[in-house]
Amino acid sequence: MDIIERIKELRDARGWSTNQLALEAELTQSTVSTVLTKTNSLPSLETLIRLCNAFGITLAQFFMEEEQSELVSAQEKILIEEYRKLSEKKKKAVLALLEE
Repeated sequence: MDIIERIKELRDARGWSTNQLALEAELTQSTVSTVLTKTNSLPSLETLIRLCNAFGITLAQFFMEEEQSELVSAQEKILIEEYRKLSEKKKKAVLALLEE
C-alpha cells in the first residue's frame, strides 16, 4: 500500500485542501505538505494517527484494503463520504436528525 497516495485519496474524497487537512489534523501546513510531497519518507506514527483522527477513521481502517472495506452498500458509502466532509456542527445536526 502506498501510504502517501492513501492520504491523498482520503483528503481528496473530502474535498479538502492541504491546508484544511492540516487544520483538521491539528498539524502545521508544512508538516502535511512535507508528508504529501516527500517521496522517500513516511509520516511518523503520531502524524499518521492525527491524520486518521481528522479523517474520522482508525489506523486499521486506514490500512484496510479497498475490497475488504466493502462492508457497506454504495448508498451507505456515499452517506459516509458526505458526512465526513461536514463541519462538527453539521455532523451534530445530522446525528440529532437521525436520532429522531
